[in-house]
Amino acid sequence: MKSVRSWLALLLLTLITAFTVVACSGSGGSTGSATDNAGPIKVGSKDFTEQFILGEMYALVLENNGFKVERKLNLGGTPVAQAGLLDGQIDLYPEYTGTGLLTVLKLPQNSDQKQVYDTVAKDYKEKFNLVWLEPSPMNNTNAFAVTQEVSQKYGIKTISDMVAQGSQLTIIAPPEFQAREDGLPGVIKVYGDPKFKKIIPADPGLRYQALTNGEADVTRAFSTDGEISAFNLVLLEDDKGLYPPYQVAPVVRQETLDANPGIGDALNSLAPKITNEAMQRLNFEVSGKKREPAEVAKEFLTQEGLLKGT
Repeated sequence: MKSVRSWLALLLLTLITAFTVVACSGSGGSTGSATDNAGPIKVGSKDFTEQFILGEMYALVLENNGFKVERKLNLGGTPVAQAGLLDGQIDLYPEYTGTGLLTVLKLPQNSDQKQVYDTVAKDYKEKFNLVWLEPSPMNNTNAFAVTQEVSQKYGIKTISDMVAQGSQLTIIAPPEFQAREDGLPGVIKVYGDPKFKKIIPADPGLRYQALTNGEADVTRAFSTDGEISAFNLVLLEDDKGLYPPYQVAPVVRQETLDANPGIGDALNSLAPKITNEAMQRLNFEVSGKKREPAEVAKEFLTQEGLLKGT
């Protein structure tokens, strides 16, 4: 009787071991881009047009590489998105190098693209255990824009030119432009006082209308605004390096990368496709033509050959 019990125990142990090996090889043995037992990758974004498009692009590329994705777009501003990463509410979202440097890390302004990226990548890893993937060429920095006619009339191609001709120019800008350090005070500090003929405070949605109908000569802009390409505007060169670079890149939780190593390759394949010109066009498709960000993102990725089978 004792030998029968020993034999049954040995048989049961053998069956359990075999089942465990099969189960492990089915769930964790694959080295593919997505693991079968992983939860969805939670993709976030901030609360404006460009971020909606970028968030959708990240989500679509990941889904196309076999990952399950949960969209958590339109979270709010930088503090909300950053907090979401740190507490695990999201796994990744698109962030700008200049925002990471100034807003999150509270470090001094720096106009060197590589130095800024290297700094935020190093400090985010050390302080937050967050990883910056490869940055895109696009640089959504603070800027000033004029029409072709104004550029030719006053000989304006740089911010220095704008300041030199300031007394003849009317500028339209957000209400906080005259107080923010990256607004008029920053211009005065680096370039001198333009002594604008007139400053019109206005909501962002009214700036380009006023510029194109001649009510203003200069507008405060962001370098990837869709209206820049749509209206063939001249973006003034920041010839003295007032503004830091704002390259965009996915910022990802290290734990998420460890569990899903294919995320890096998938999103890095997208990075070089996102240029200023591409982002201006995509932004205008949404803000100007009122199309859905998901539709615009999918169309772009398909054209660039980043979606398989489409």
